[in-house]
Amino acid sequence: MAHILIVDDSPTELHVISVALEKYGHNVSTAIDGNNGVEQATKLLPDLILMDVVMPELNGFQATRQLKKQDSTVSIPVIMVTTKDQKTDKMWAERQGAKGYITKPFVEEDLMREVNRLLA
Repeated sequence: MAHILIVDDSPTELHVISVALEKYGHNVSTAIDGNNGVEQATKLLPDLILMDVVMPELNGFQATRQLKKQDSTVSIPVIMVTTKDQKTDKMWAERQGAKGYITKPFVEEDLMREVNRLLA
């Protein structure tokens, strides 16, 4: 299956999302903040990135924008997975280059549907 990078500053969220993805056979890597996420994405070149928005230092919008400016990571799809649920947040994520948007708390089936859509 696919290699998916999860970028989230919450150990609980990293665990919950990792377990869900691994249950469906995906290989998972994690990063604990936006800076680490950009670094890991550049090094690992995953098939997909699940990105939190609210993180210290480099937030998910900024990290996604950085990834979309790099030749090596520009084509990696990013799904924002966040508590931010306003229409303007979704629009801003799209403008940064995100291809999907899921709000927390999420239903596992919704997460997997979005993951599968972008991996297809």
